[in-house]
Amino acid sequence: MESKQLEEFLMAFVAAEQDFPFGVEVLVLKVKGKMFALISERNGRETVNLKCAPEDGEVLVSQFDGISPGYHMNKRHWITVDLNSDVEESLIKELSERSYQLVVSKLKKSEREMLNVNQSQK
Repeated sequence: MESKQLEEFLMAFVAAEQDFPFGVEVLVLKVKGKMFALISERNGRETVNLKCAPEDGEVLVSQFDGISPGYHMNKRHWITVDLNSDVEESLIKELSERSYQLVVSKLKKSEREMLNVNQSQK
Protein backbone atom coordinates (compact mmCIF):
# COMPACT_ATOMS: atom_id res chain seq x y z
CA MET A 1 0.00 0.00 0.00
CA GLU A 2 1.31 3.46 -0.89
CA SER A 3 1.39 6.15 1.79
CA LYS A 4 -0.66 8.49 -0.44
CA GLN A 5 -3.42 5.86 -0.73
CA LEU A 6 -3.41 5.42 3.04
CA GLU A 7 -3.53 9.17 3.57
CA GLU A 8 -6.62 9.44 1.35
CA PHE A 9 -8.25 6.53 3.20
CA LEU A 10 -7.57 8.10 6.61
CA MET A 11 -8.77 11.55 5.57
CA ALA A 12 -12.19 10.04 4.74
CA PHE A 13 -12.82 9.42 8.46
CA VAL A 14 -15.26 11.85 10.08
CA ALA A 15 -13.46 15.00 11.36
CA ALA A 16 -10.00 13.72 10.34
CA GLU A 17 -7.40 16.50 10.17
CA GLN A 18 -3.81 16.64 8.96
CA ASP A 19 -1.01 18.22 10.95
CA PHE A 20 2.81 18.36 10.90
CA PRO A 21 3.79 18.97 14.57
CA PHE A 22 7.04 16.98 14.20
CA GLY A 23 8.14 18.56 10.91
CA VAL A 24 7.24 18.02 7.26
CA GLU A 25 8.57 14.46 7.23
CA VAL A 26 5.83 13.12 9.56
CA LEU A 27 2.18 13.48 8.57
CA VAL A 28 -0.01 13.27 11.69
CA LEU A 29 -3.71 12.50 11.38
CA LYS A 30 -5.93 13.62 14.23
CA VAL A 31 -9.56 13.60 15.26
CA LYS A 32 -10.63 16.41 17.60
CA GLY A 33 -6.95 17.20 18.23
CA LYS A 34 -6.00 13.62 19.18
CA MET A 35 -3.54 11.60 17.08
CA PHE A 36 -4.71 8.34 15.54
CA ALA A 37 -2.10 7.82 12.79
CA LEU A 38 1.38 9.03 11.85
CA ILE A 39 2.69 8.41 8.33
CA SER A 40 6.42 8.73 7.72
CA GLU A 41 9.43 7.21 6.03
CA ARG A 42 11.99 5.38 8.14
CA ASN A 43 15.15 3.83 6.74
CA GLY A 44 13.76 4.21 3.22
CA ARG A 45 10.52 2.40 4.14
CA GLU A 46 7.05 3.97 4.31
CA THR A 47 5.41 3.31 7.67
CA VAL A 48 2.34 4.23 9.67
CA ASN A 49 2.05 4.35 13.45
CA LEU A 50 -1.39 3.32 14.71
CA LYS A 51 -2.95 3.18 18.15
CA CYS A 52 -3.99 -0.29 19.30
CA ALA A 53 -5.15 -2.22 22.34
CA PRO A 54 -2.08 -3.58 24.18
CA GLU A 55 -3.14 -7.23 23.79
CA ASP A 56 -3.74 -6.75 20.05
CA GLY A 57 -0.35 -5.11 19.61
CA GLU A 58 1.47 -8.05 21.19
CA VAL A 59 -0.28 -10.56 18.92
CA LEU A 60 0.25 -8.50 15.75
CA VAL A 61 3.96 -7.96 16.47
CA SER A 62 4.40 -11.71 16.97
CA GLN A 63 2.49 -12.62 13.78
CA PHE A 64 3.87 -10.15 11.21
CA ASP A 65 7.41 -9.17 10.28
CA GLY A 66 6.03 -5.82 9.04
CA ILE A 67 4.53 -4.84 12.41
CA SER A 68 6.68 -3.67 15.30
CA PRO A 69 6.11 -1.81 18.57
CA GLY A 70 5.38 1.89 17.91
CA TYR A 71 8.47 3.79 16.79
CA HIS A 72 8.98 6.84 19.06
CA MET A 73 5.62 6.11 20.69
CA ASN A 74 4.32 4.28 23.75
CA LYS A 75 5.19 0.75 22.65
CA ARG A 76 2.32 -0.72 24.65
CA HIS A 77 -0.38 1.33 22.92
CA TRP A 78 1.04 1.95 19.42
CA ILE A 79 2.33 -0.21 16.57
CA THR A 80 4.37 0.68 13.51
CA VAL A 81 3.30 -0.96 10.26
CA ASP A 82 5.64 -1.18 7.26
CA LEU A 83 3.39 -0.38 4.29
CA ASN A 84 5.40 -2.60 1.92
CA SER A 85 5.69 -5.78 3.94
CA ASP A 86 3.80 -8.96 4.74
CA VAL A 87 0.83 -6.93 6.02
CA GLU A 88 -2.00 -6.91 3.50
CA GLU A 89 -3.75 -3.69 2.50
CA SER A 90 -7.05 -4.87 3.98
CA LEU A 91 -5.41 -5.42 7.38
CA ILE A 92 -3.73 -2.00 7.26
CA LYS A 93 -7.14 -0.44 6.63
CA GLU A 94 -8.74 -2.46 9.42
CA LEU A 95 -5.98 -1.47 11.89
CA SER A 96 -6.37 2.16 10.80
CA GLU A 97 -10.11 2.05 11.49
CA ARG A 98 -9.49 0.45 14.89
CA SER A 99 -6.96 3.17 15.73
CA TYR A 100 -9.45 5.89 14.82
CA GLN A 101 -12.23 4.20 16.83
CA LEU A 102 -9.97 3.78 19.87
CA VAL A 103 -9.17 7.49 19.87
CA VAL A 104 -12.81 8.46 19.30
CA SER A 105 -13.88 6.23 22.20
CA LYS A 106 -11.66 8.26 24.55
CA LEU A 107 -13.07 11.65 23.49
CA LYS A 108 -15.51 13.60 25.65
CA LYS A 109 -19.08 12.38 25.33
CA SER A 110 -20.17 15.63 23.65
CA GLU A 111 -17.40 15.31 21.05
CA ARG A 112 -18.31 11.66 20.34
CA GLU A 113 -21.97 12.61 19.94
CA MET A 114 -21.03 15.40 17.52
CA LEU A 115 -19.05 12.91 15.42
CA ASN A 116 -21.99 10.50 15.36
CA VAL A 117 -24.34 13.27 14.17
CA ASN A 118 -21.87 14.21 11.45
CA GLN A 119 -21.43 10.55 10.49
CA SER A 120 -25.15 9.98 10.02
CA GLN A 121 -25.41 13.10 7.83
CA LYS A 122 -22.78 11.83 5.36
